[in-house]
Amino acid sequence: MILHLPMTLAERDKQVIWHPFTHQKNMPLAIAITKGKATLLFDDNNNTYIDAISSWWVTLHGHGHPYIAEKLYQQALQIEQVIFAGFTHEPAVLLAERLLPLLPSDFSRIFYSDNGSTSTEVALKMAIQYWWNQAEKTQQLPTTTRIKILAFKDAYHGDTFGAMSVSDRSIFTLAFHDLLFEVVFIDTPTLENIHAIKEVIGQHANETAAFIYEPLVQGAGGMKMYDAALMDEVLATVQQNNIICIADEVMTGFGRTGKLFASEYLNHKPDIICLSKGLTGGTMALGVTACTNKIYNAFVHDDKLKTFFHGHSFTANPLACTTALASLDLLLNSDCTNAIAWLTERNQQFALLLNERDTLQHIKNIRTLGTILAFEIVNGKDEYLNNISATITQKAMAAGVYIRPLGNTVYIMPPYCITEDELNKVYAVLLNIIQP
Repeated sequence: MILHLPMTLAERDKQVIWHPFTHQKNMPLAIAITKGKATLLFDDNNNTYIDAISSWWVTLHGHGHPYIAEKLYQQALQIEQVIFAGFTHEPAVLLAERLLPLLPSDFSRIFYSDNGSTSTEVALKMAIQYWWNQAEKTQQLPTTTRIKILAFKDAYHGDTFGAMSVSDRSIFTLAFHDLLFEVVFIDTPTLENIHAIKEVIGQHANETAAFIYEPLVQGAGGMKMYDAALMDEVLATVQQNNIICIADEVMTGFGRTGKLFASEYLNHKPDIICLSKGLTGGTMALGVTACTNKIYNAFVHDDKLKTFFHGHSFTANPLACTTALASLDLLLNSDCTNAIAWLTERNQQFALLLNERDTLQHIKNIRTLGTILAFEIVNGKDEYLNNISATITQKAMAAGVYIRPLGNTVYIMPPYCITEDELNKVYAVLLNIIQP
């Protein structure tokens, strides 16, 4: 008699699931995670892994945080979902009231959506329609020449079509290039190119609706970091040309760069800001697009055609808003702000250590900003498809640490609750995997 053993969770997964950013042919079995606690992930063999990238940058306070879980449970007993056109609820209003004073500009309105990509879609549509609403009518409808978007090369703003359009033309967007709208791409600023960047902005100013940017760190583009003072020069030129500024702080928001928002490093502030990822501490999907009165007032009009016709079924989901409020409680507590400062300092110390060791022949471009530390492995091309990524992940997981390099770009961005012993282990694993 042939004995058929039941399939494991990973084997069942392979029969029915299509995983993101994963080559499907000869795809290895996914690791079955059964539990998360603080910085640790537990698999179905009871192995543990330190989540050194916060599960794609979302988990601020660690997994299974009891305070967030309790708040979520209590809200689920009260109201879990309600249409947000014509109705409102306490978690949505309270979250907006608490967020607006914390944001790095004089924002006046919060628009809710579902995730980071949709938060940038909302921002782009707001900016483009802002100019459409302002335009003089030709025949029956307004027309405007302000329809182009300005963005950085190597940018990544999400996977929906508008977000892809303003992202760098790369492997992420290759199949869709003919369908993406026109964007003027500029380099991130350096002393060598700053004047050329200003000239390009001036050349396209009269036809540009908005400039979208990831302030100081380009996440999925390879954790590329650039200078705040030079970025201020770019923003000054953009604003002098009356171009709307959209800060995509989906990744950089909520303490990741050492400040609450990366825009706090800059003197020139955005007109619109996009938030998600750490917004709920990683517990629920939620997006926020906040704007100034300048933007909002363009939609307050007798003409109903100037309404912002955009929305999602789960707009301002009460459960998601509640977890965001709980995450904010934890984030603004001195224990968390001290942890961010400590992690920032430890990353700087480790970067100095790397620069002083003989490992430099194997790595390059060591950089850190706040809780983010990154460098490149000197192996093959500097690109996302560099196969070294899978090798590094396997080596790190064998040692009990989960990282997922962006090609040959190795980085960490741990939860703020990581302990000293855990962080030391992460650093030790990084040192080990970059040895020849």
